[in-house]
Amino acid sequence: MKVLVTGGAGFVGSHLVEALVERGYDVSVIDSLKHGGKRKNVHKDARLFVADVTDHKAVRRILSQIRPEAIFHLAGQINVRRSIDNPLYDHQVNTWATINLAETAKDYSLRTFIYASTGGVMYGDEAPRPTDETFPALPTIPYCISKLSAENYLRFFSETHGIRFVALRPSNIYGPGQNPHGEAGVIAIFLEKMLRGDNPIIYGDGEQTRDFVYVEDVVCAFILVLERQSAYGIYHVSCECEISVNQVFHELNSQFENRFEKKHIPAPWKEQRGSCLSHQKIRNELGWEPKVPIEEGIARVVKNSFEEKTVPKKAPRLARLHHIFSSFL
Repeated sequence: MKVLVTGGAGFVGSHLVEALVERGYDVSVIDSLKHGGKRKNVHKDARLFVADVTDHKAVRRILSQIRPEAIFHLAGQINVRRSIDNPLYDHQVNTWATINLAETAKDYSLRTFIYASTGGVMYGDEAPRPTDETFPALPTIPYCISKLSAENYLRFFSETHGIRFVALRPSNIYGPGQNPHGEAGVIAIFLEKMLRGDNPIIYGDGEQTRDFVYVEDVVCAFILVLERQSAYGIYHVSCECEISVNQVFHELNSQFENRFEKKHIPAPWKEQRGSCLSHQKIRNELGWEPKVPIEEGIARVVKNSFEEKTVPKKAPRLARLHHIFSSFL
């Protein structure tokens, strides 16, 4: 099957591309390389098109050439602070680009459109936790507003043009290769500071909670919804477990023999206090559940960071993915 991954040179996208190639898919990638994506991240057996998904002519030219049966749309702007500072840009990169991709793809017999949405701060502090997909999403942050808007447009394309639509709303994704500068992720940010010998900075009291999910588990969910034709609509991808920022610090610090001290400073913007998503829907309908607990995941990330200094490529990743896939498929 021919598949297209937008944002396939980024953190989650490159992991997904590698897994798809390993499973025998014919994979193409569109990435502008403007939002953290790097050419070197793209698997050698995948075709990379350097283009912006907001560029209508470029998208039409590429889709007419490769004619994918399925699209994984991961490209976008994910910096929450940037969305607050420039909501128009956020709308263009997240909502408009999604419409452009779907509007063009419908002319080339696309069967499935799988969208990387967001779940971590989609519902707000008023939501019961763990939050399930039936709770109304009423986001106040431009980043989440743009993601929700894109979901609704994709539902329109599905109902109007018969394209199977799936939106995954992951909680807070972390794992090897996450960019601490261009991408969200407190684990990556803390780890970078520790590797430099600096003490991490915590905004506020550090008791704000998030639901962290390991990137390999997220990749498995993406491929599962592609291969299970019954998958349709919105699914949370999460660990269903609240972890505080202070706990993240302590878990990372334990990997460094507790050499670091945390530094607290006032938060520069109002931050959601807690987030935890239910994954019961995707577990009950498709059999997915997370395999990597936070302690193991953090240990892997730290180990990989040290190995990257001496090993040019993270070879064991595919073997681990194959083992995880075997429990689902």
